[in-house]
Parts: sequence; structure tokens; C-alpha cells
Amino acid sequence: MRDSINLWILGARPKTLPAAVAPVAVGAACANVVETTKENWSNAFFALIVSLALQVAVNYANDYSDGVRGTDKDRVGPLRLVGSGSKSPAAVKRATFYAFGVAAVFGLILAASASWWLLLVGIACFLAGWFYTGGTNPYGYLGLGEVFVFIFFGVVAITGTTFVVAQEITMVSFLASVAVGCLACALLAVNNLRDIEGDTIANKRTLAVRLGERRARKFYVSLFFVAAIAIILVSTSHRSAAIGMLGLVAAIKPIKRVANGATGKELVEVLVLTGRVQILVAVALSVGLIVG
Repeated sequence: MRDSINLWILGARPKTLPAAVAPVAVGAACANVVETTKENWSNAFFALIVSLALQVAVNYANDYSDGVRGTDKDRVGPLRLVGSGSKSPAAVKRATFYAFGVAAVFGLILAASASWWLLLVGIACFLAGWFYTGGTNPYGYLGLGEVFVFIFFGVVAITGTTFVVAQEITMVSFLASVAVGCLACALLAVNNLRDIEGDTIANKRTLAVRLGERRARKFYVSLFFVAAIAIILVSTSHRSAAIGMLGLVAAIKPIKRVANGATGKELVEVLVLTGRVQILVAVALSVGLIVG
């Protein structure tokens, strides 16, 4: 029983969960600087549950869809439940929809509290999560994964959190979403960089495959520079938000490793370091906004 639970935890890919926590934290901090009397801070907690549930659902959906296609046969990275034969495709598919169900329940609470228009946003999130690698023509196989990660785990997650808390979407929350969205993209970018060889064989045309290894490495590095520019723009109106730049100091190590040609298992560690950078930036930027 314990081994089975451990397998499900590994399959949920806990190292990717910072991508779900970071936007909610920053979005709530952005709501803190909005001058309004309509704050509903309990919605920040519900938004966190929705974000975590969606991240787990996407991870299981990716595991299921890649597993049944045979994309995960020869992986270097973390365990895949279907590809390794640890769990059946049907079981992983059920787990995917259980996670989507949790997100839906708390999403309904947010919609009832803030705006019923959020139901459309929720539906878009579910479709994006499933069709990343699911369906007959998944967009993750077309090199569009980073685009959707930026939109949903950056712009939508942060501006959405600000909205459900403060009933407003501000320029500060949008700029902050660009910074965090770029770091979420960096997680996927280094993951796809690690899998270029296997994805090429499986005809999975990720952005890394399309760009080629050299340009994929440059793309990864460029995401941190765009994130830095976004933080600087936020700090023009909220000076203390510049504290967020301190979090980017931790990006030096993974950037050097990618630039120096890290491959295989080395990139698994880079993935962990990238997730750490995202959390550090989110915490530092949030503190900066709250203090300011």
C-alpha cells in the first residue's frame, strides 16, 4: 500500500509543483497593492488548491497520453507510471480526472464568489491541460507547450488570483505574470531539452526539437532575462519589488550548466534548480510588493 502511494506521489511529479504555487503567491501579493475594500483573501487559498490540482492533473495527463503513445519508453528523467508499467493507463487516466475534479470543485467556489465568467477560464484550463499531450493532435507535440504554459501558469494564474482576491486585474499583476510565466516556461524548456533525443525518435515535435539543441539552450537562458526585465518594469511603480531580482541570483548555476552543455541526468538536477529559482523569485517579488 505504501509503495503504491509513493508511486502516485512520484507520478504527480512534486518537483514541478513550484510552478503551481509561485503564481498564486505573486498574484495575491499583487492584490495586496490594489486600493480596494473588496478583498476576499480566502479566495487566495482556493486559488492555490485549484492551481495545485491542475498541475497534478496535467502531470498525470501527460504521463497517460505519452505512455499510451510509447513516447516514454526510454526516459532519462523522473518515473512515468504508464511508460514504466508501474500503473495501468486506465488507472492513471482516472487519477487525471480526479485531479481535474478537485480543481473544478474549488473553481466553482471561486466563480460563485468572484465572477461566473471564471467558468470559461476554468474550461479553457481543463482543455489546455488535457490536450497538451492528449487527443489526436496534441499541441505539446507541435512545439506550442511553452506558449500555453506561459499563458495558463503565468498570465492566467497570476492575474486570475489578483482578480478573485481584489476584483481587479492590474498592470502590476500582468507584468509580474510575465516574470513568473517565463520561469514556468523555463521548467518545461529544460525538461524538453533533456528529452530531445527521445522526443525526436517518438516524433514529438516539442519546441526544443524544433529549435535544435543549441538554440533550445539559448531559449532557456533568454527566459531568465525576460523575467528580469519584467521585474524591473514592476519596480518602476513599486520600488521594493526590485527585491525579486535577488531570487534570480539563484539562476546563475542552472544557466551555467545549460550553457556548458549539461545533458541527461544533469538536466534533471537543472530542472530542480529551475523550480527553486521560480520559488525564490516568487517569494522575493511577493515580499517586495507587500513591503512596498
